[in-house]
Amino acid sequence: MNIAIIDDSKSVLVSLVETLSSIASTDLFAYTDPASALSDSGRTDFDLFLVDYAMPKKNGIELIREVRQDPRHAGVPIIMLTSETDHSIKISAIEAGATEFISKPVDAVELRARVKNLLALRDAQAELHFRATTLEAAVSEATREIAAREEEIIWRLAKAVEFKDGHTGNHISRVADISRLIAVELGLDEERARMIYLAAPLHDIGKIGIPDELLGKPMKLAADEFARMKQHVEIGTKILANGRSELIKIACAIAGGHHEKWDGSGYPHGLAGDHIPLEARIVAVADVFEALCSERPYKRAWSVDAARAEVCASSGSHFDPDCVAAFVRQWPQILALMSDHGARNMSPRVAG
Repeated sequence: MNIAIIDDSKSVLVSLVETLSSIASTDLFAYTDPASALSDSGRTDFDLFLVDYAMPKKNGIELIREVRQDPRHAGVPIIMLTSETDHSIKISAIEAGATEFISKPVDAVELRARVKNLLALRDAQAELHFRATTLEAAVSEATREIAAREEEIIWRLAKAVEFKDGHTGNHISRVADISRLIAVELGLDEERARMIYLAAPLHDIGKIGIPDELLGKPMKLAADEFARMKQHVEIGTKILANGRSELIKIACAIAGGHHEKWDGSGYPHGLAGDHIPLEARIVAVADVFEALCSERPYKRAWSVDAARAEVCASSGSHFDPDCVAAFVRQWPQILALMSDHGARNMSPRVAG
């Protein structure tokens, strides 16, 4: 352990070093100039300071204040050596951060005993900090593993929906990517944008409960068939309801609200404006745009420019105007994303 000893008297400094040299497992750093001690403290982690009070260039209290400004030495024990008897000096030293006082002339036995005790305390503090840091790292790693598993489950469930729905062309992964771009553009923090990105793939999870003949029908659905199709929203909400994780809660909000419309003409509840969860409003834009660009059994794929024009035309009626504005501002990235997916015709996460 490293001990810094600061005293402007060379003879006193030599005596202090001799007194403490018998303490095992310590390195002693002796200074007559406080400035040199402060300079070294920026490069060396000290475990204890012995500081004289009466020094011409910088007194002990001033030195202690500067030592305490370094976060690495904020909790390090500091012993002030002084022959002063003025009580106010001790109070000022305590306020500056002194741990203990030893009167001059120094009693060698007392000094060694106090230094050993404070070094033992410092060692215990270091061990506690190490254990806390190790525990924090372990918790962080476990949290990352849980998040990775949760993410994997999300994408595998989304893949199952894709197989059920018969979509091709990476619909789910593109909806997720576009949703994240819109969320970031709206000023949402990175973690919330990531949550939306991960939850978006489950927006149509309720289609698991819809008959295959409706999902794959190559023509416009009849009124009763469309009513049955709309039930995928309620099914999805039931699947994701009462989740404990924030991710599942957001996924539930998206599944239940991505077919609502800004003007209140959507389903299942006819919600309007800000009554629709923001996450659902974001995904609604991404979902409709990507669906227009994708070929389905009942329609041809639109060009990206035509699909963008339709989204913009629906601002304030179908879509939240702020979400559409964010979509437009992110258009270069969205266009690149669509081109990249189309050129590679693959997804790193799901099969279409």
